[in-house]
Amino acid sequence: MRSDVPVGAFLSGGIDSSIIASIAKEINPNLLTFSVGFEHRGFSEIDVAKETAEKLGLKNYSVLVKPQEFMDEFPKIMWHMDDPLADPAAVPLYFVAKEARKHVTVVLSGEGSDELFGGYNIYREPNSLKMFSYIPTPGKTVLKALSGALKEGFKGKSFLERGCTPIEERYYGNAKIFREKEKMKLMPSYSESVNYKDVTKPLYNEIKDYDDVSKMQYIDMYTWLRGDILLKADKMSTAHSLELRVPFLDKEVFDVASKIPTEFKIANRTTKAILREAVRGIVPDHVLDRKKLGFPVPIRHWLKDEMHDWALNIIKESKTEHLIDKEYVLNLLEAHCTDKADYSRKIWTVLAFMVWHQVYIEHKYDTNLFCEECREYNLV
Repeated sequence: MRSDVPVGAFLSGGIDSSIIASIAKEINPNLLTFSVGFEHRGFSEIDVAKETAEKLGLKNYSVLVKPQEFMDEFPKIMWHMDDPLADPAAVPLYFVAKEARKHVTVVLSGEGSDELFGGYNIYREPNSLKMFSYIPTPGKTVLKALSGALKEGFKGKSFLERGCTPIEERYYGNAKIFREKEKMKLMPSYSESVNYKDVTKPLYNEIKDYDDVSKMQYIDMYTWLRGDILLKADKMSTAHSLELRVPFLDKEVFDVASKIPTEFKIANRTTKAILREAVRGIVPDHVLDRKKLGFPVPIRHWLKDEMHDWALNIIKESKTEHLIDKEYVLNLLEAHCTDKADYSRKIWTVLAFMVWHQVYIEHKYDTNLFCEECREYNLV
């Protein structure tokens, strides 16, 4: 908050950004807040964010992103990203940063809280699998073999597999999208010698004495947080010459969070339990017990409707045949659109790479046009 320039804060309907806004406004009563959402029902937290801002006495600016501008801006977004990061949440972040830059030059954001205080729903998994800890190793081996014989989609198959598999062999962070067999179908030249474990094994070796939830947090901090969360936050904010600061990753906050026992972070199937209780009375009540959404993006629905033809054309026109089996991707899209399964995250991962490839390898776009905002902010 110590700054010679105007400061704002991103505000979703969740607890993290609400905590930051609630505390920051005590230092700066004129703090401006910024929110983003989509027209699709269930994918906008603007109303909740506005209610929060109103109760805190803060001015709120919001932006509603439509499918067409989402598609129009995506090549530019991948250009700003530099890397083929396939997180759809980067897009709303890009638009809310653009809106924020009209009013401020520094913005506060809630990245890091989930990893430090146990905010992801997947962190509840070790408790749900606790019964398996009482089964001897030979018994787990038999159960895992039985689960392998069950058909995909069979009720209980995934539960058995996860329960009989050590955390080190089943959790590689939030970025695991394709299974090994799927990757072999997707990429003709895929080598099995390249594995998720190559990244996570050295990390697990450093934390052998941690409990399973703490191990998951550690893996996420060194993979997902660093390689996705902070990367997209930095790229999407600097795209508009906006300086983004992350108070939860302050060293003193980290030191406190690292000393909190797991049972206080995940309690009664509630994530970030101790954090919620610590800010009760500071953060408006309507935020504290809401389901976590973050920056939800309706790509699951859009890929069936507004984005279908756009996605289809990208796949067909992409010059990535030497890297990707396009027929396999087209089949995923068809299966997704006929409701055989939700393949949206897999499809989006491929689409993001293909658009990045169009921008940086195929040089399909005149990137000088992408620099318009850069020139506006005197970046070039």
